[in-house]
Amino acid sequence: MAHDRQMWSAMECSSDESSELSETDIDDYSEKSYLNLKSGKLVARLGSDRFRCPFCPGKKKQDYRYNELLQHAVGVGASNRAAKVKANHQALAKLLKEDHADAAATLPPLQAIALSNPPKSVKDEEVFVWPWMGILTNVPAEQTQGGGAILMKQLADFKPLQYTAVYGANGYTGCGIVLFSKDWIGFKNALAFQNFFKSQRLGKMNWKETRRHGNYVFGWLAGEEDYKSDDPVGMFLSANGDLKTVSDLEQEMSSKTDNLIANLTQQMSAQSKYVQELECKWNQMNLSLQRAMEESDLLHKRYNEEMRNMQSAAREHTQRVFQETDKLRTQLVEKERYIQRRSRQLNELVAQTDMERRKLEEERKKNADQNDSLNMARIEQQKADERALQLLEKHKKEKEAAFNKILQLERQVDEKQKLELDIEQLKGKLEVVKHMEGEGVDVKKRSEELTAELNERIEEMEDLESLNQTLVIKERMTNNEIQDAKKELISGLAELLGPRSNIGIKRMGELDGKPFLVACKQRYGDDADMKAAKLCSSWQEQLKDPNWHPFKIVTTGPTAEQVIDDKDEKLVGLKQQLGEEVYKAVTTALLEINEYNASGSYVVSELWNNKENRKANITEAIQHVLKQWKALKRRR
Repeated sequence: MAHDRQMWSAMECSSDESSELSETDIDDYSEKSYLNLKSGKLVARLGSDRFRCPFCPGKKKQDYRYNELLQHAVGVGASNRAAKVKANHQALAKLLKEDHADAAATLPPLQAIALSNPPKSVKDEEVFVWPWMGILTNVPAEQTQGGGAILMKQLADFKPLQYTAVYGANGYTGCGIVLFSKDWIGFKNALAFQNFFKSQRLGKMNWKETRRHGNYVFGWLAGEEDYKSDDPVGMFLSANGDLKTVSDLEQEMSSKTDNLIANLTQQMSAQSKYVQELECKWNQMNLSLQRAMEESDLLHKRYNEEMRNMQSAAREHTQRVFQETDKLRTQLVEKERYIQRRSRQLNELVAQTDMERRKLEEERKKNADQNDSLNMARIEQQKADERALQLLEKHKKEKEAAFNKILQLERQVDEKQKLELDIEQLKGKLEVVKHMEGEGVDVKKRSEELTAELNERIEEMEDLESLNQTLVIKERMTNNEIQDAKKELISGLAELLGPRSNIGIKRMGELDGKPFLVACKQRYGDDADMKAAKLCSSWQEQLKDPNWHPFKIVTTGPTAEQVIDDKDEKLVGLKQQLGEEVYKAVTTALLEINEYNASGSYVVSELWNNKENRKANITEAIQHVLKQWKALKRRR
């Protein structure tokens, strides 16, 4: 077990940072670390029997006993680790041996723990329950709650691992089992547990001899007698442990250690054999490499000699060539300089000419492009202006013709009404004449005159009705043409008649999205834009529903009109959810749809006087467009 702790400690320190310390400086650095430990700059001892490794910070285990920390320090100090780590742990081992040797007295060897108190001949043959278990009797039931937390706290000095209450066929037996660790330290704690109760006269013999146990708790270390008993305690012990003597345990541990050493020895011999084989292979490879290096050196020497000969011959040849070419080079340089001077002069002249010509060409091309663009823009603008004027003139003439037809129709209606009045008067006179017989009046002659005049009036009435019908048909056709012209004006001048101009285009029945956005920002925060768009679209679709008609009839005097039903469930819910401004936007759209397109329930574009907030006629729109066109023409 100590060997396992040593291996675990060595693994803990394997992650320490590497050091640049050389092997020769380990002793000096170890002495320096020892002085720091001794002076208290680095703390290693936490209590009388508790230690820590100051050179392995951040590791899980920081609570060692003296022998554990000594094994850790010696093992790491002798391992194949970084020089700085080895020096620090050698200093720690020196500190434990020279300055804290008193702590070793509190930890007797295994044999001393096993053979304490009773004589050897008796103690070696005494049988205990293993893992080490203590028995507690006369334990109150309330102290067993929470896994015996109260008892575990009272027995903390003996370092128990677990407390288990024992139950039988009739329930709780009043007994409990205290479990200790399986090593020799656990055995020491179990003996201390038994000696404590024995010193208080609360041991096993006292439990058997005392008839009145009172409120005292009795305890002892579980042995063979307890293990073989038929009571619930014996059943628990036999189910969870075995009977062993101290010598048996020593023999088992010694056997395990011997097996481990044998396995390690076998592994080391195998590794040694493998290393020898590797050394043989390395020697063979080393000899082959030496032979190859010797052959390579010989080839390299021959190569160098041949290269030197070739270089000397090439050097002589190049010297002759250089001497011959120097003369030619001098002549060529002089001619080249002359040609360069002439070429430079010509290039300067050509460059100046080309630069000036290029600039002129670029300016000419740029001006031509600009002129072409301006001409095209001017032509397109003129065409657009002419089309707009033609459209406006056409609309103006159609409107004037419609007005003339309407005036003519009105005159025809007046004449018709006058003829109807004359006919009624003639009919009255004819009836009067019929009743004036015998009063000196020539009734027959007068009746014939009135009848002829009445027939003449009726013929005029029929002619007038025929003419009126013709005018009504023409008026209807003219009105349709005006409406078509109005639609054409709205679609053709949508960009010119903007929302900021005096005359614009308003979509009657279309919801205003601003109140929805303001209400959603107050209620929904970051998702206001998306939420407002969804709500506005949903209510726009709701306005198109022909089955929803939130209006009521209100009679004021002789007239009756439709108004918004303020008790409609949907409108009331909308007002409660999104507020007054959204409610006003929806009701305004409802009134506009009911006025302009009650049958279709869809949005209608209408000329609108933005300044006076009313419907605009075609004349106002034409006058506004002409005014803008004239202003635009003056600016150009």
